[in-house]
Amino acid sequence: MVGEGREMNKRRKLIVAIGAGALATPLGSFAQQPAKMYRIGFLSSESPSSYRTRVEALRAGLHELGYEGGKNLVIEFRWAEGKNDRLPELAAELVRLKVDLIVTHGSILLRAAQNATTTIPIVFATSNDVIGMGFVTSLARPGGNMTGSIFFASELNAKRIELLKEAFPPITRVAVLRNQDSTVVTPMLQMMQTTAQSLKVTLHEFPVRGPHEFDAAFSAMVKQKVGAVVFSEDPMFLANIAALAVLAATRKLPSIGGNEFVEAGGLMSYGADLLGLYRRAAYYVDKILKGAKPGDIPIEQVSRFELIVNLRTAKALGVAIPQSVLTRATRVIE
Repeated sequence: MVGEGREMNKRRKLIVAIGAGALATPLGSFAQQPAKMYRIGFLSSESPSSYRTRVEALRAGLHELGYEGGKNLVIEFRWAEGKNDRLPELAAELVRLKVDLIVTHGSILLRAAQNATTTIPIVFATSNDVIGMGFVTSLARPGGNMTGSIFFASELNAKRIELLKEAFPPITRVAVLRNQDSTVVTPMLQMMQTTAQSLKVTLHEFPVRGPHEFDAAFSAMVKQKVGAVVFSEDPMFLANIAALAVLAATRKLPSIGGNEFVEAGGLMSYGADLLGLYRRAAYYVDKILKGAKPGDIPIEQVSRFELIVNLRTAKALGVAIPQSVLTRATRVIE
């Protein structure tokens, strides 16, 4: 009995010692280690206000994958505010910050990012023919430091001319607003011209260098008696989409552009879901942050396009949209 008592006392002392040691240990040592803080860059040729919804879509996609601003993610934004000559320096700033990757969109920005770095991964939420422009070697295995999603703008804009002709068969003259400083517009216009000729439509180009020239361009359209106008997804036009929709409506011109255009009051749109593409960009960001090489991640080509018709705008213009077009529409705004 005496031996058992001594053994019990030893056990009590050991338990007390362990407990005292635990109390003496700083509480922080038991806390979970803080999550790694990732830093990504976002490079845009436009302004924060014009890209607000796309940034929100990107953030939503990142949130779904577990990335929270201030907790494990910091986004460094660089906005050119429509001044493309600033892009090289803005891209260089992101490189100096040693961001983990850069998210951007469109060929002009891709070129600026590519010239700034060949090692930091680059994710493009949207772009045109990245193979033809020499950014990647293939869609299945891009190689290099770029990956993302693309749609072929030339085919897309040619289809918009077809839809205008179907909706308004008497049209024989169609205007296309052109960013005079764009370096990628030529092949798009060539395909649009080919399509227009096959439909016995004359395509008229109206070049502009900035929003200050929009009004004059629309006045010229009216003088030349064009029957409708087509807008591409040029960043300058996207940044001023509401103003363009108003100008088209004011001049009584049927119009077609991307999805954001019809939402802003344009008559029709045929295009990809841009917000969906920015949300999808989070998938590429996540894969790369987890260790994948951008050159090994296949580039996705958009295959689904939406046709949206704004009947409110049709009523304001005093035009009727044929049932054949309405039946094919993905959505009708009434």
